[in-house]
Amino acid sequence: MAVHIQRADRADDELLAALRRLVPQLTRNHPPPTRADLEALLASEAGTLLIARHPGADGPIVGVLTLVTYRVPTGVRARIEDVVVDEGARGQGIGEALVREGLRLAQQAGADGVALTSNPRRVAANRLYQKIGFKRWETNVYFYAF
Repeated sequence: MAVHIQRADRADDELLAALRRLVPQLTRNHPPPTRADLEALLASEAGTLLIARHPGADGPIVGVLTLVTYRVPTGVRARIEDVVVDEGARGQGIGEALVREGLRLAQQAGADGVALTSNPRRVAANRLYQKIGFKRWETNVYFYAF
């Protein structure tokens, strides 16, 4: 059975449990979201949380991706954030399916492209993004921490 990608539409126990399992596989710098955090994301007009189920629509949640779209004076911007596929489900095309659906939704929203950042240590993820067609930009990325 193929991977099934869908928009998350409710902050239920299954999704919270999946995020508690998946977020630590992505980063140790941030805890998984609380139910209130997840409800706020799902209610946001700017954020779309995609979930991947495998095998098929009745399978468990094995991956997530957040698409952020917003309008600025020069047009619609889109970013892909927090892409993670469960360690036991990697190498089956799940990450690619998530990213391709994110790209489709960004284009549908009117964005002329999609930005993402990825830690250089995430070799497989970086290879996937390049395979899909992302180009590495020579730019300075700045971050101001509170």
